[in-house]
Amino acid sequence: MTTETNSGSCCGTGSCGSNDTITVQDADVTTVYKVSGMTCGHCEGAVSKEISALEGVTAVQAVAKTGEVTVTSTAPLDQGAVRAAVDEAGYELVGRV
Repeated sequence: MTTETNSGSCCGTGSCGSNDTITVQDADVTTVYKVSGMTCGHCEGAVSKEISALEGVTAVQAVAKTGEVTVTSTAPLDQGAVRAAVDEAGYELVGRV
């Protein structure tokens, strides 16, 4: 005869997470935008600088050759705010890729 102690977990042995603490970090959001008018490294820097100033932005990578700007942020960004930042840099936001 065997005796099994139920520790409150679904498997009865407590090995499947009973009383464990799980920490879930917020996942970053990555969005790729198409920007027209970028032709060089200076353009990339100007666009990156303006977008980086937006609240929640953690990384920006602008590539003039493709016209793509990859933005990583802590939450989805308002497209109007991104458009305003790109306009401030002197370029045009075409939209999301």
